[in-house]
Amino acid sequence: MTQRHLAGLRILAQGLVGPPRFADPAGAARAFGVHQGQDLPGVMASLALRTGGDLEAVLAAFDRGEIVRGYPMRGTVFAVAADTLAWLTELCAAAPLRAAISRRGHLELEDHHVGRAQEVLEEIAGAHSAPGVGRGVLRKDLLAAWEAAGISTAQGRGYHLLGELITFGLAAYGPWREGETAVVLVKSWLPEGSDLEGTFGGDETAAVAELARRYFTTHGPAGERDLAWWSKLPLGRLRAALPLISDQLETGFADRDGRLHTTAAEARGGTGEQLWWSPGLAEEYATAEKSTMTELLLPGFDELVLGYRDRLYLMDAERHHALVPGNNGVFKRSAIRRGEVVGTWTRKGSSGRRTLDLTALRPISPTQHRRFEKLFAAFPYTAP
Repeated sequence: MTQRHLAGLRILAQGLVGPPRFADPAGAARAFGVHQGQDLPGVMASLALRTGGDLEAVLAAFDRGEIVRGYPMRGTVFAVAADTLAWLTELCAAAPLRAAISRRGHLELEDHHVGRAQEVLEEIAGAHSAPGVGRGVLRKDLLAAWEAAGISTAQGRGYHLLGELITFGLAAYGPWREGETAVVLVKSWLPEGSDLEGTFGGDETAAVAELARRYFTTHGPAGERDLAWWSKLPLGRLRAALPLISDQLETGFADRDGRLHTTAAEARGGTGEQLWWSPGLAEEYATAEKSTMTELLLPGFDELVLGYRDRLYLMDAERHHALVPGNNGVFKRSAIRRGEVVGTWTRKGSSGRRTLDLTALRPISPTQHRRFEKLFAAFPYTAP
């Protein structure tokens, strides 16, 4: 059974319905902390859908250096506000970095290969890493430069080296160029003083609290275990930080349908887990519930689906299998109505003549299908 009201509250908190909740794409990126970004067209769409649907504004924010992509946590690429990437990577990327270093031997890479790769990157990207002016270096050009320097990039070595340098906090994906985000140097592309020391005086607990605040105000109602799964930070560290922001959040419990209550006893049929959310969200939902139940088309790796440890608030196990066949980490695009996944979708036809290909997982009436087609026509695509 799905939790329709919990879904509606989260749809509202994430800014997927109603007037734009975030002033601009950089504001949306900053508010969320991170947006999962391995599907580049998808994350561009996710940011656009939360800021009025203007894709060009998203691309321009990348070009101006306001948003970047990196590996700040979980060993996964995320889109992040530029003033967040450095401190968040310091806070959360230690374990993925250790894992990356441990894979060097399997790829026949040694310390001197990584050191030389860094030198070459700095040589060719330095002149192209000024925010708003520089255009970065395309990955193919970087890999070619490494090959010319005697560093083999075959069998995944090149992409491993790039990922490791990004996780080290030395590089990032910056401006939009030729269908990708080009590579830039962090030391010149990111705002000065945006590391852990500059932002929080080196106070990691304060940084954890800020990450938690951003998560709960955009993903809430959600629990501390959702945040721990999402960030991969230990529960103990999260619990130590929560008191620093408890006055900036509201808290309570959800019943079996996802309606919020002050106590666990009142939340009948719920899990009894304490949840946190943005102040005023419940009152806002009381007046905006109808709008949260309308149709939505989302890209495959959207935070509404991937931002929680349990996705079954949006669908049952059968539909989850259809959304992620084989549970292999590759998500299809979701079609949502009344707070639940009712189908998956893609495009068919040649460039310029694309049409919606909607696979229903729940009954979809002709009227509802037309609404999905209208959303499809306005969907913010970066790909042709």
